[in-house]
Amino acid sequence: MTDILVVGAGPVGLTMAAELARYGVRVRLVDRAPHATETSKALVLWSRTLELMDRMGCTRSFLDAGLRAPGASIRSGGKVLGNPRFEDIASAYNFALMIPQRDTERLLTAHLRSLGVMVERQVDLTGFMEAPDGIEAHLRHADGREETIRTPWLIGCDGAHSTVRHGLGLAFEGSAQGDDWLLADVRLDGSGASPPDEIATYLHRDGPFVIFPIPGRRARVIATVGRTDAMHPRPDPTLGDVQALIDRRAGGGFRASDPVWLTHFRINEGKVTEYRHGRVFLAGDAAHIHSPAGGQGMNTGMQDAVNLAWKLAMVVRGQAHPSLLDSYSPERSAVGDMMPRNAGRLTDMATLSNPAAQAARNLALRFLLGLDAVRNRMAAQMSEIEVAYADSPLSRGPNSGARWDPEAYAGAPPGVGGEPRFLLYAADAARGTALTKRFPGLLEPIPRPPTDMRAASQCADRMLPGYAQVRGVQGTAASRPAPAAGNGRSPCVGRR
Repeated sequence: MTDILVVGAGPVGLTMAAELARYGVRVRLVDRAPHATETSKALVLWSRTLELMDRMGCTRSFLDAGLRAPGASIRSGGKVLGNPRFEDIASAYNFALMIPQRDTERLLTAHLRSLGVMVERQVDLTGFMEAPDGIEAHLRHADGREETIRTPWLIGCDGAHSTVRHGLGLAFEGSAQGDDWLLADVRLDGSGASPPDEIATYLHRDGPFVIFPIPGRRARVIATVGRTDAMHPRPDPTLGDVQALIDRRAGGGFRASDPVWLTHFRINEGKVTEYRHGRVFLAGDAAHIHSPAGGQGMNTGMQDAVNLAWKLAMVVRGQAHPSLLDSYSPERSAVGDMMPRNAGRLTDMATLSNPAAQAARNLALRFLLGLDAVRNRMAAQMSEIEVAYADSPLSRGPNSGARWDPEAYAGAPPGVGGEPRFLLYAADAARGTALTKRFPGLLEPIPRPPTDMRAASQCADRMLPGYAQVRGVQGTAASRPAPAAGNGRSPCVGRR
């Protein structure tokens, strides 16, 4: 009973398995589907996700395959109301990387394979129960063979219809938006089209029309198309339907052609209260689903996986007390609450139906998006670099829980390599080295000098007392270093 079982081989499960394998933790990744997704689905990787992929060691292949979108536009009635730009995001990845989910899964699968782990396809989790020393899980293979295994930890990354979540008896708390949406992956040509590297939102009295660029001079188009009776579902859209929306809502001047995916969907929002139940964890859409506005869903799920993997690895390897895992749910659940709120506000704003409200919205947007502070805040929220864990049980002291600015790394990104340990930033190298020697399983052996000396002076006042408070959690290792914030986000200690 040594392999952690991850269920679901989408981007979240692939990230989870790859991170565990990188830390030398044995893992099995199973998925009931016969093959990876063949459609574009989720389309964007944001700055914070790309920063974390730096630590995973696979960013380059994604940059080579994707399209860099430096900004967005919000338009109405032939006018540009505003242009949020991503160039000023405080990240080396100051753009939205547009890449179809099929390519994201392909590249993550190759990365996982390089770590010695293969996806086990057409393997279905049929049930599980908690045992005294782990989880007893029941699997069914494509040939009908039944397998019962013991795993120390079960992780559900199996999407909105999660078998793991249902097995826990958990329901989503949330609601469904009433409108149907059209989705089309097409080619767009013509002088009236928005720039091919720009996310363009057209606000119209009939509803929004949004264009997301895709590599290969293609685009994803989505638009509201009204409500239908659930008993009489709408037929799949046609290319003519797409062109009619272009002409009416985007002002025409360009043509849609070569469709590879035409469908309708509805927006559902929901979330579980807790992401952990004993030895079972939920991540990604298994734990939270929300509006696709802003393209945060896949990114949030992949960041769930990164957050849990290093903690689980430290516990499995005996470097930290199991209570470290108690931080996963409060940290990521808070993000899971925030992202639907932000996405929901964007959706509600775009789908206003009252003409007076639409006019007021457009006037307000034109004014607000003329302000640098507003544009920069919108870009920062979309890029997810503002995700922080101030209320985490691991966060103590000023600025704890904030993302560690990449410009302050003073070396490779904290968290690279195969050891799940914290990185110490110490203004006093001798004291810092003494501390790393006291906790060799917890801290990287060589501390780094902080680039922000004011933060370092605040840190020095509490560094040693903070660690002294946690000595002896298991006799030698610290599970909750008091000044630590997480994922390289503290003035003193960076973690994976």
